[in-house]
Amino acid sequence: MAMAGTTALRGELRRDEPMARHTTWRVGGPADRFYRPADRDDLAAFLRRVPDDEPLLWCGLGSNLLIRDGGVRGTVIYLQGGVDALERLPGNRVRAECGVACAKVARFAARQGLVDAEFLAGIPGTMGGALAMNAGAFGGETWQVVEAVETVDRAGVLRERLPREYAVGYRSVDGPDEEWFVGCRLQLVTGDADAAMGRIRELLGRRAATQPMGRPSCGSVFRNPEGDHAARLIEAAGLKGLRRGGAVVSDKHANFILNDGGATAADIEGLIDEVQQRVHDHAGVLLQPEVRVAGEARRDGDG
Repeated sequence: MAMAGTTALRGELRRDEPMARHTTWRVGGPADRFYRPADRDDLAAFLRRVPDDEPLLWCGLGSNLLIRDGGVRGTVIYLQGGVDALERLPGNRVRAECGVACAKVARFAARQGLVDAEFLAGIPGTMGGALAMNAGAFGGETWQVVEAVETVDRAGVLRERLPREYAVGYRSVDGPDEEWFVGCRLQLVTGDADAAMGRIRELLGRRAATQPMGRPSCGSVFRNPEGDHAARLIEAAGLKGLRRGGAVVSDKHANFILNDGGATAADIEGLIDEVQQRVHDHAGVLLQPEVRVAGEARRDGDG
């Protein structure tokens, strides 16, 4: 990829970067190019240099992303640690850029005496991913508190858009093509800071009691079908503990697939497909994955 432009970039560009370092499943082959921008303006400058036909893959915490073993052709843009400003604004609002972890936004808002964002503590990713899929936890959904979003396009043009410009549903958001989220403003309400922090601790305690924390996973693998829960359907099909290579369906929460040590992306993707098929055979329900799968499968003869 030839990089046009004269403005000096301030971010970090790597080549053949192993994506297993940047996904919570700890699997994934190398990205041809991997760019961590210094900030929002540096990201825009980088995009202005990228050829129009260069494939782009956006990554935050990598918690809802399965990168195949053959890696990623094109450029991964990694927002965590660069595009991560977080500030309180007048009018009980919080501005968060897309590289900020959702849990950090929840704690920041609570300490500011702002409530209604506590549920974000249960989302194991960044605000960018939460905006892109309308992530939710503990009965709350991201776009319920969004006042406006900031986006960038391939030409490096930064815009502000309103929620009415998007079709937002359960774990789905549709908006302008070739435009990506870089930040948002959340509209919250005032409340008791100690009570909000207590609520966050309560939610995280509940999560720790019911989910396999501290083990490589992507969080929930499948969306909940209307009127039911994916975990219940998977458990009812007798699939807890089902294994393929180093990938295994969690005994603690059936909608989690764990890297139990040495799993490949192919192990995990194969297990996702098998769970999907066996639940369909058992209950007639075709579960839809929440996780995004990207990259190329490892070819025969690859190292």
